[in-house]
Amino acid sequence: MTTEPTPKEQDYPLSPVPMDQRKSVWSMGLVLLGFTFFTATMWAGGSVGVAFDFSTMLMVLAVGNLLLGLYAAGLGYIAAKTGLNTALMSRFTFGELGSKLSDFILGFTQIGWYAWGTATMAILLVKLTGMPEGMTTPLMVLFGFAFCVTAFIGYQGLEWLSRVAVPAMIILVAVSMSIATSDAGGLSGLLAITPTNEMTIAAAITLVFGTFVSGGTQATNWTRFAKSGKTAVIATLLAFFLGNGLMTLIGAFGALVYQQADIVDIMVAQGLATLGILMLFLNLWTTQDNTVYNFAVAGCNLIRTRRRKSVTIAGAAIGTVLAVLGMYEWLIPFLVLLGTFIPPIGGVIMASYFVGYKRQYPDLTTVTLPAFNVPGLAAYAIGSAAAYTSPWIAPIVGVLVAALSYSLILVVSEAVRERKAQVMGAI
Repeated sequence: MTTEPTPKEQDYPLSPVPMDQRKSVWSMGLVLLGFTFFTATMWAGGSVGVAFDFSTMLMVLAVGNLLLGLYAAGLGYIAAKTGLNTALMSRFTFGELGSKLSDFILGFTQIGWYAWGTATMAILLVKLTGMPEGMTTPLMVLFGFAFCVTAFIGYQGLEWLSRVAVPAMIILVAVSMSIATSDAGGLSGLLAITPTNEMTIAAAITLVFGTFVSGGTQATNWTRFAKSGKTAVIATLLAFFLGNGLMTLIGAFGALVYQQADIVDIMVAQGLATLGILMLFLNLWTTQDNTVYNFAVAGCNLIRTRRRKSVTIAGAAIGTVLAVLGMYEWLIPFLVLLGTFIPPIGGVIMASYFVGYKRQYPDLTTVTLPAFNVPGLAAYAIGSAAAYTSPWIAPIVGVLVAALSYSLILVVSEAVRERKAQVMGAI
């Protein structure tokens, strides 16, 4: 007879992380840095790099990544204070059944990224090594399940990989950036490069902020392990402002100097093909295991099971099948579109915690929550509509409008209840 695994064995997918299991800022910082070191982020930077002069490009990258870092840090603070991840916070925000909407959106997005990363590793490895094309599918299957090993272990597995991979990637990036700067003719050469494409500043910031906002929304899966709110904020800003900022900067640099945004293509152009393959492997693995971990946590809340390890394997299998079926070709534009609909989730959660619950969630194991929290779902719909139709920075519009809508709905609802009470008292 099998027994239900303990919360500790499965990294607490359906319960708060107890204080004796919390981690240091360095532990979380490494895990989150590994998560934000992502190949697709470089492509976003590359698009920005060819559209602006060097100084404007730096400003756009700084603003976009700072906004992303602040958004993720806000959710990270709540996670540290409550010990809950985004999926569990969604129960308070959207209701017991309503939270399944966010579980589906976030889980699907993460497994989509997993499929893309698995396909990318196989396709580029065949391309760079000259293997037969027929090896692509077997390699997808191999990497599809190999990348999930550290996620299967849990937080400790993610941390172990990041301790090795993050320093190695930083060294490789430093070597490549030094060569790129030299090839461009130094700082004066970079400043002299003129843009070849056109893009508005608002569109560029949207691209920088939106490409990885789904990851920022689910960074709570690790910041819930923080010892304090301050620790969570520092670790999150370290990863999403500096780490993600570095990735976009590399892509922008490569686009400026070599007309290539990806670090692997840049290293090949620099004559560092072997190091490029190593960088690709570490870069993708440290993000792949985090994305399938995110999927597993959302999946556990969706079907109400503590068996995170089983859901992790299932997620890797789904991602592998999607990779083999060719989602590599069309997934990225769709996931960037989802960047419009994901940020409002975080906006409503923050408003719910700070305004609705006054920074104190009730005990999740004893509280009775409605099946659907109509104000939360309505605010999410309003925020998503505003983001979709906004000519300005769509993800930020979505966050702000969703948060303000929910706060306003709560205030109006409370005023109506008080007025009814006064009327009944007068009668």
